[in-house]
Amino acid sequence: MKFARKTDVIIIAILVLAAILSWTIYTDVLGKKGTYAEIYYRSELVKTVDLASGKEDTFSIPQEPDVVFHLYEDGSIAFVRSDCPDQICVHSGKLSLAGQQAACLPNLIYIKIVSEKADPGAPDLYI
Repeated sequence: MKFARKTDVIIIAILVLAAILSWTIYTDVLGKKGTYAEIYYRSELVKTVDLASGKEDTFSIPQEPDVVFHLYEDGSIAFVRSDCPDQICVHSGKLSLAGQQAACLPNLIYIKIVSEKADPGAPDLYI
């Protein structure tokens, strides 16, 4: 019994190529580099980090000192340590494009990357 026919392989190859092309277009052409990382604790903005500073830093927020962030020279930020059991936030990797986000749900911490500083009265849009 054959596992796949020739047309099945062609269709799968076309879908894989379309996915790779879409990802490349998103990251290289449409992906706008974020300039700020906003860190929220319990849905309140507690810290805004300038990603364009070009310096490395490791820090945490006073509300949750067991959650550690790392700011990289290339303008990205990531969770590097957390006391939560599943570690999904740590495995989310580096964030640098406007619109990217990561959350540590057990600790109620949320990071989002934006291209402009937040205006407290403005709607929550990625600009």
